[in-house]
Amino acid sequence: MNKGILVVVSGFSGAGKGTLMKRLMEKYDNYALSVSATTRAPREGEAHGREYFFQTQEEFEKMIDHDELVEYARYVDHYYGTPKAYVEEQLEAGKDVILEIEIQGAHKVKRKFPDTVLLFVTPPSAEELRNRLEGRGTEPPEVIKSRLRRANEEAEGMNSYDYLVINDDLEECVDTVHSIIQSEHYRPGRNQQFLNQIQQELKVFMKS
Repeated sequence: MNKGILVVVSGFSGAGKGTLMKRLMEKYDNYALSVSATTRAPREGEAHGREYFFQTQEEFEKMIDHDELVEYARYVDHYYGTPKAYVEEQLEAGKDVILEIEIQGAHKVKRKFPDTVLLFVTPPSAEELRNRLEGRGTEPPEVIKSRLRRANEEAEGMNSYDYLVINDDLEECVDTVHSIIQSEHYRPGRNQQFLNQIQQELKVFMKS
């Protein structure tokens, strides 16, 4: 069985990452969306191991001490992180594992796991991004302005990603992401065992 690929998906708030990931999971069955660990309390309807792995602060800090996290961060008095065991289990099972995290976390993962594929999701224009944020109708103007300011900062890091994915048409974008990830399986560096085998077989011909 071929090992899965670790993929990090980042993007602006309002780029449609969540919708894109949900549709990708519905359309193709070879993906696993990584479940994060957190020290915050479960909200109504959330289940341990589905939305999050809910941990005490002591449990989470033990995971940090034992290097059991792919990456982690602390937001508003709570820890959030990606358990390494869950990710490795899914990869070994042949699943391509997707982590939906922001730029700083993406770079941490890439440093720890250099084979990670980084995808950045963006709308086709800044104007479209603003329209989407305003179209939600759920946030006041100052929050939208704050999100656009954050997007302006994040845009500086876009060129550090392996692929840029423009989310204009959802179905087209889903297929593009799928194609990118599947093409990564054919990189020579990911197929060293096959390369070694065929090189050795060819050397046998040279002896005859």
